[in-house]
Amino acid sequence: MINRRFLNIIYPILLIGVVFIVWKYRENQKPASQQTVRLSGMTMGTIQYNITYLHPEGLDLSKEIDSLLKVWNQSLSTYIPESEISRFNLDSCFIFESKYFHPVLSKSQEVFEKTNGAFDPSVGPLVNAWGFGPDDSMNPDSSTIDSLRNFVGFNKVIFDNEKVCKSVKGLELDFSAIAKGYAVDVVSDYIRSHDINNLLVEIGGELMCLGHNDQGKPWRTGIENPKVRPEEQKLYAIANISDLAIATSGNYRNYYEKDGTIYSHTIDPSMGYPVQRNILSASVFAEDCMTADAYATAFMVLGLEESKKVLEREEDIEGFLIYSDEDGKLNHYITEAMKDKIEMIDGQ
Repeated sequence: MINRRFLNIIYPILLIGVVFIVWKYRENQKPASQQTVRLSGMTMGTIQYNITYLHPEGLDLSKEIDSLLKVWNQSLSTYIPESEISRFNLDSCFIFESKYFHPVLSKSQEVFEKTNGAFDPSVGPLVNAWGFGPDDSMNPDSSTIDSLRNFVGFNKVIFDNEKVCKSVKGLELDFSAIAKGYAVDVVSDYIRSHDINNLLVEIGGELMCLGHNDQGKPWRTGIENPKVRPEEQKLYAIANISDLAIATSGNYRNYYEKDGTIYSHTIDPSMGYPVQRNILSASVFAEDCMTADAYATAFMVLGLEESKKVLEREEDIEGFLIYSDEDGKLNHYITEAMKDKIEMIDGQ
C-alpha cells in the first residue's frame, strides 16, 4: 500500500506539473506579437500600390516586391516596347519567356467564354478609336468601327503551354482590364511564401485581403459612390472581408461628353461602340483578384440584368452592383453571400 505521507508529498508536485503543462499549452496557442508593415510604390507606369501585412519581426519586402513587379511588367506591360506582350503584338506568334503570360491568357479565355465575349483583351483598337488610348482626337465613323472589328475577338488567339499565336494579322492584346488584379495575386503569393498570412495588397484599387488586420478583424475597404466627383471621395458602402479579393470597375471616372452624348471608356466588343448601361459600378469578390478584375470589367459591358445572371450561375464569384434605377436614383444589388459583409453608408 502506498504510504499516505508519500501521497501528500507527490500530489502537490503532480498538480504543479499539470498546471505548468496547461499554462505552457495556452502560451503556445497565443499568436506571436505582430508588427504592422506598410509598403507603397509605383508600378505599370503611373499606378500606385499599397501593401500592409503583419510579421513578428517587421520583415521588409519592399525591394523584393519592386523587383518582382519589374519582372512582371517586362512580360505584360504594353507601355514597355520590349515586353513579351508588346513583341507578340508586332508578330504572329510568340514563345513564352516568363511564367506570367500563359496564366493571364488562360484566365482571359475562361472569362471570355463565360461572359459570351463581354470580356475581351483584344478590344484595344476600338478603345483607342473612341479616344481612350494614346490618341484622344479620333472620332470614328461606322465604317471605321466595322473595319477595326476584324481585328477584335479573343477567339482569334490560339495558345498552349509554350506559345501564343494570332489567326488574324494586326490583332493586338491589352490586359489592362485584368492586369492589376493579376499583379495583386502575384504579389500576394510572394508575400505568403514568407509565412505571412495576414495581409492586404492593393494595386490601382484592386485588392487581396487575407487573414485579419492588426486589430484581429476583417480588412475594411470602401466602395465609392459612383455619382460624386473624385475629389469628394464619398463612399457608398464598406466591405469587411477576409480571404477574398475585390475588384471594382465603373464608368463614372473615365468618360467624355461630345455634342450632348456621354461616351464611356467601356466598349462593347461585339458592337464596337461604348456601352450605355444603367449599371454604374461593379464590385466582384473572388478567391483570386485576376478573376474578380476580369468579371468586374465584363459586368460593365453586360449591364445589370445579364450580370446578375452570371453571378447566379458562377459559384466562384460574388458581387455588389450599383446602378441607376428608373427614377435616376442610386440602387444596388448584393449577392446573398456578401450581405453580412457589406455595410451601407448612412443615407444609401
